[in-house]
Parts: sequence; structure tokens; C-alpha cells
Amino acid sequence: MKIALAQINSFVGDIENNSNHIIKRAKEASKKGAELFITPELSICGYPPEDLVLRKDFVDACSKALKKIAKAVPFIKVIVGHPLKKGSKIYNGASLLFKGKIQGTYFKQTLPNYGVFDENRYFESGDKEFIFTHKGLKIALLICEDAWSISPNKLLKKKLVDGIVVINASPYEIEKSDIRIKVISKLAKETKSTVIYLNAIGGQDELIFDGGSFIINKEAKLLHQLPFFKEETAIIDVFSKTSTKNNIPKAPYSKEAHLYEALKLALKDYVIKNNFKNIFIGLSGGIDSALVLAIANDTFDKKNITAVMMPSEFTAKLSITESRKMIKNTGVNYKEIDIQSIFKLFRKTMAKEFINKPFDTTEENLQARIRGVLLMALSNKFNGLVISTSNKSETAVGYTTLYGDMV
Repeated sequence: MKIALAQINSFVGDIENNSNHIIKRAKEASKKGAELFITPELSICGYPPEDLVLRKDFVDACSKALKKIAKAVPFIKVIVGHPLKKGSKIYNGASLLFKGKIQGTYFKQTLPNYGVFDENRYFESGDKEFIFTHKGLKIALLICEDAWSISPNKLLKKKLVDGIVVINASPYEIEKSDIRIKVISKLAKETKSTVIYLNAIGGQDELIFDGGSFIINKEAKLLHQLPFFKEETAIIDVFSKTSTKNNIPKAPYSKEAHLYEALKLALKDYVIKNNFKNIFIGLSGGIDSALVLAIANDTFDKKNITAVMMPSEFTAKLSITESRKMIKNTGVNYKEIDIQSIFKLFRKTMAKEFINKPFDTTEENLQARIRGVLLMALSNKFNGLVISTSNKSETAVGYTTLYGDMV
């Protein structure tokens, strides 16, 4: 059975483009011989839709898009993640589409309500399994947390299946991919079935979906894995006697490289999905702004990146020299804006109020705030986004300049 795993990047709220993207990919997969086409959790509307699912027009639009997909690709079985309203209740669902119709829908049973998840606020829990057949094979549907939190025997009511399709929007965490494989391997062993684990890809605000979808056979062996941080539709021959290990990365990302790729994807999708055209980075000559510039440079076209150095009388020559080296190495746009005259004007304006007060962090913070104002002015004028160069240590202890480094 040839299954197409569509590891796609859905935009939250963009139902029309998401559904058109699914249709396009499903048609392409069908032409290549795929018999089943699978999309991630809530792929029609994007994850997490949050309060959007409380709007009737939004959920209705998702249902309309689902029917459109069913009619557009009647020749291939398609599994699509979507919200669905039944009576007064809203569910996180996955529907099987075939022959132009919705053949059935599974409702997510385990709703996560911890960390970044708040699904109990929006959805009701399902209470029934969903199993469909294809050429004599019995295949069950699960959605993300279902595979982690509930005994498969309880979920499937002890019904034997040949395969389990798990559609997900599982956010990136350091070393999370190893944990997923461990959990799904246990599921495969307990149910004696092949598990197809499909994850979403893309950034959504503070969340990053890293992909890395995979297939585990009933012996808990990894058969196939898709790339991380990249959209891809892979067509895999599953359940066949000749199915063997295929396309498994021999040298997975190191922890550091994995994190770096996650940061690139997060930045890229935040900029693109919020329709910014340019990005601005305040350079200091230090390692924090250098790292941010490197991430941006590895993610976007150089012409869309502007690095800004804003020296004052207190700026060391080394800082300016190092900033210029970064520009030479990256080739991005560069501006130097001397803030000394603005700083002097601020001090002159406040001189009467600060009489007999020594120079301290107040004046130091003024410089940071001047830089913040200038960066925001540039971003507003040129439809850009200022990329913060603060680090986690500063965030953890609250050490920052409000209206300055916090832009």
C-alpha cells in the first residue's frame, strides 16, 4: 500500500490556501501511485487555531473546505485534520475522504492541557475509535496526544489492526524527536501494528513544528523518516512484504545543529506569515547580535536584511570594527547612525531634573532606548521587523532595558 505522508506547513486561519495546498499535493501524490494521502493535525486551519474555533463562521469555513477537498480528489483516499462542530460541541477531528465524500471522522480523545497546549478550552473529547479498511488491511486513526497518553487497548477497544495513522502538530523541543520514536515504538509493539507518524512543519508565533515524520513497523523498527524543518511529501510502500528500511538519516542533526535549524524556521515563518518584507538588527559587536545576524543571514536573502550600528562616545572601537567585519562576512545591508547628538540632547533636556545626580545606569539606558527608537522607526518606514538580540539569561533574570533592548 503506497501511502503519501504530506509533511506540510499550514498557515493558521488561511483556510482557502491551506485547502488548495492539500488538493495540489494530493493530486501530485495520486499521479505517483499513492493510494492514501495523509495530512497533519488541523491541517485545514493550521495549529493552534485557538479562539478562532469559537467563531461559527470559521468552523463552517473549515467544513466547507473539507467538502471541497473531497470533491477535488475523489480518486485517492485522503485523511485531513480539521475542527468540526456537532451540535454545541467542537471537536479536533480527522476525516477520511474518498469518492467525493466524507467516509467517516475520528475525534481526538486526549486533549492536552499543559505547557503550550490549551485544547480543553476549545474542544470536546471524542470517545470512539475509527478504523477503515483498504484492500483487506485494517487501519486505525489517532491524533497526536492519543498516542502518548492512553492505553492503545482502551483506544481501539482491543480490536486488532494492521496499521495506525497518527496525525500530529507536535512542537519542537530539544531531543523531542528521540522521545517521539520511543513512544511510537512502544505503541507499535503493544498493538503489533505498523505506525505511520505524520508531523506538521512550520513556525507559528512561539511554536515550532519540526516535521521529522516517520514509520515504525510492528517489530518497532524505524522504516522511514522524513527530513526535519522542511516541507516534503514522501510516498512509501507500507505493509508490503518487501518493505525495508528506507531513507533513514545516517547522521542525524547534532543537538546544536537541530536547535539552529529550529531557530531559522521560527524566524522565517514569523516574518513570512506576518507579511514583513525586511528585517532590522541592531549590532553591538558582541556575540548575541552576531548570532542573530548569522541566523538571519542563513534564512533570508541578504537584500532583505539591514544591520544597524549605532555608536556613541562610549562605544569601543573594537565594537565598531567587529560589526564591520560581520557585514563584510555576510554582505547584508549596513547602516551606521551616530546617536551622540541625540544622547546629548536627552541629557541637556534632563539636566535640570538630574542636577547634583551622578552619571549612572539611567544615562546608559537612555542610549539603549535611543537605539530602540531608531530601529523601530526604520522598521515602521520600510515594513520591517526588528529582531531582538537579547539572550535567554537576560530574559531569565529580567535583566534588560525596557523600551530599549526589548524591541
